[in-house]
Amino acid sequence: MSAEPLILGFDTATSDTVVATWRAGGGVAEVRLGPGEDGRPVHNTALLKTIEDLVADAGGWDSIGRIAVGVGPGSFTGLRIGVATARGLAQSRGLMVSAVSSLAALAAGIAAAGAARSETGGTPLAVIDARRGEVFAALGAGAQHGDPVVCPPGDLAARIGPEALAGAIAGGDGAVRFRSEIEALGVRVLPDGDAAHDLSARWTCELGAGVEPLPPERIRPTYLRRPDAERWRERDGRN
Repeated sequence: MSAEPLILGFDTATSDTVVATWRAGGGVAEVRLGPGEDGRPVHNTALLKTIEDLVADAGGWDSIGRIAVGVGPGSFTGLRIGVATARGLAQSRGLMVSAVSSLAALAAGIAAAGAARSETGGTPLAVIDARRGEVFAALGAGAQHGDPVVCPPGDLAARIGPEALAGAIAGGDGAVRFRSEIEALGVRVLPDGDAAHDLSARWTCELGAGVEPLPPERIRPTYLRRPDAERWRERDGRN
């Protein structure tokens, strides 16, 4: 009896480039690449090679049943690269694509880390650094995952609700950067070195398994706000 096809998943919403292959009950192989020596993400130079290497290790493209891609919110450039890569690979290989919220994947990792430590209570709060003094955030995991917001960290209570945030457990690079502001809202932020701050492509794959796959041309990134280039053109009075 042949094994169930693998899911190839990757996410480029943050400064890390994360890629994984996964099947239910069959383990996971994952690669995480941080920014390069210049401090810039390596999505553009390393994503495709990392995918090809992991797929080869998994037995080749015939072993891949679908692609799951993180669609944000996150870095505009990173999301554009990730989604374009998913579309191109899916079209060339005849695969469907599952769009996965990057915040939902981050929240799944926070929840799993808490379960592994036998912690009870505390709703996961996924927080990604949005730059410009803002964060992308969403409260809850799984079926309880809430709608994403973008705002200064001190405004999260107003956007999500102070009662909902009470006792929440925050993770993500935005939670690390804005620890003091988020803790002032009554939210517990995981220790800086906790692995749950890192968005994992394992959860992109696992959540993608439960998302209806779509033709690649229907996959769209979740930006939440306009890219800087548009704002700069508007500021400078250019069309």
